[in-house]
Amino acid sequence: MNNKKAGVYDEHQIQVLEGLEAVRKRPSMYIGSTGSRGLHHLVFEVVDNSIDEAMAGYCDRIKMIINPDHSVTVKDNGRGIPVKEHLQQKKSALEVVMTMLHAGGKFGGEGYKVAGGLHGVGISVVNALSQWLEVTVCRDGEKYWQRYEKGFPVTPLEKRGKAASTGTQITFLADGEIFEHIQYDYSLLAQRFRELAFLNKGIHISVEDRREGEKKEEIFKYDGGIQSFVSFLNQNKETFPKKPIYIEKEKENCVTEIALQYNNSFNETIYSFANNIRTQEGGTHELALKTALTRLVNDHARRLGILKENQDNMQGEDIREGLSTVISVKILNPQFEGQTKTRLGNTEVRGIVEQIIAEELGTLFEQNPSVTRRICEKALQASRAREAARKARELTRRKNALEVSNLPGKLADCATKDPSESELFLVEGDSAGGSAKQGRDRHFQAILPLRGKIINVEKARLDKILANEEIRTLITALGTGIGDDFDIQKLRYHKIIIMTDADVDGSHIRTLLLTFLFRYMEPLISLGNIYIAQPPLFKITKSKKIYYLYREEELDQFMSKHDRKGTQVQRYKGLGEMNPDQLWETTLNPLSRTIVQIDMQDALEANQIFNILMGDKVEPRRHFIETHAQSVRNLDI
Repeated sequence: MNNKKAGVYDEHQIQVLEGLEAVRKRPSMYIGSTGSRGLHHLVFEVVDNSIDEAMAGYCDRIKMIINPDHSVTVKDNGRGIPVKEHLQQKKSALEVVMTMLHAGGKFGGEGYKVAGGLHGVGISVVNALSQWLEVTVCRDGEKYWQRYEKGFPVTPLEKRGKAASTGTQITFLADGEIFEHIQYDYSLLAQRFRELAFLNKGIHISVEDRREGEKKEEIFKYDGGIQSFVSFLNQNKETFPKKPIYIEKEKENCVTEIALQYNNSFNETIYSFANNIRTQEGGTHELALKTALTRLVNDHARRLGILKENQDNMQGEDIREGLSTVISVKILNPQFEGQTKTRLGNTEVRGIVEQIIAEELGTLFEQNPSVTRRICEKALQASRAREAARKARELTRRKNALEVSNLPGKLADCATKDPSESELFLVEGDSAGGSAKQGRDRHFQAILPLRGKIINVEKARLDKILANEEIRTLITALGTGIGDDFDIQKLRYHKIIIMTDADVDGSHIRTLLLTFLFRYMEPLISLGNIYIAQPPLFKITKSKKIYYLYREEELDQFMSKHDRKGTQVQRYKGLGEMNPDQLWETTLNPLSRTIVQIDMQDALEANQIFNILMGDKVEPRRHFIETHAQSVRNLDI
């Protein structure tokens, strides 16, 4: 869409809905949190404004820099924010945009045809939550500059010479009084900007970290757009067709792009976007894609004789097995459900997308019968496996979350039936499980011992996965079901804590469990229900006092500070070596234990890591291990 120029963009297009109020008092209302997520959201909001310029056809280069003082600079070669006096507010349009909530060129003026961001909230909220912010605007042959502190201008708008080009540069320092910390995660920012480069083909986005000891730079530019995105998703897999199928069409002011390609895995990977915003909960565009693809494949399967007259249609999950697809729509007035914009609600989009797929993908299927036949045959094979999985799945279902009789026998359940109070420990081995059962608080802590290693779900179909006894036991204990049957309301424990030995086998078991949870119960990770226990590695006895240490470094520090005489050091080989009291004191007791919450701020990176570590191809895994061997601490978390 970036080849279509929008209309006039000057001070007349800047409209004001309301003033900037209470942002500093209630920042979480505007950016979600004052933790890491909210901090990074500031950067995304500034960059989204540059992306909006790109979608309007006026910008093709964006640069983001993390400066040594932890401030951030975002620079683009767009038109530059208007600077002349706003007719109603009697101050520069730049100051209006920077200081007034809901002020911008995206509310019905001709400045933008399509926009994401926070609908005009973004840049003023960034300004309000910054210790200071400086903006430089190049337009109309002049360079303008202004400084703000905590949202208020502290200098007038100044002319600073002539400008040979146009664009906007914003540098801001997040306010340490507002945020828990102002340390940016370079990899998190880079992943988002890679995503934006995929979604806006041909745009040059550079990301640079200038902090001491962290210096690095990456450039993202993909002329193939989302077609390159799908190739990236499938880079460690065997695929067909060789090149991802790609559709782009504009219909009724809705530009739809779809890219899809099958691989040899048993998982489906769908990324949906509306105006560059990731719609994690899907919406009308994603539903349209699923519906239209299911109908189209079934129709062609019958025409090719793969489905007989007496056979039922294949289901959507059969057709999407092993599918990697990206759908991106760009529309005039997106309706996002909820403040976090994770689901697209525009009803008209569904009909438009379904029609585009029926016409465009239908034509491609007609023109490529060998590819179409292979897709249909793969889906039929998945359909047969699904029926086998259905029978196995019945064993994991429970009619009621309180029906204890249906729970697995080896689960030592807790007394409370309130999920918000309940914790489930997934414990490696019967020995540790026995100690944990004795040491726990029976009121709110449940223990589920797991024998050995569960199946690697990255390499198995659902029927094989559900044939694994440990997997079935885990699903039954949690109560949510899996995949399309997953229901978070049925979760029996709001804290699920993986507790394994601090050795290679323990790490492998943790990784296998996390892979299963990511592929089949992903909301448990994204909603923050999954934790990793941190049992101690050493027990130190000195002068009748006991110390528990969790890392080799802590032991070295302890020994350097204390006389070694009379010091006894015990290294725990496994959880089973601890007696119940020790396990309670170090690992189970909420007042003294350390547990790590599993966060998934970037699903794309998580998907790639699981593909590499748990997939079929050895070479990418070897390369990953060789690259990260020196820096790894907790590989699976």
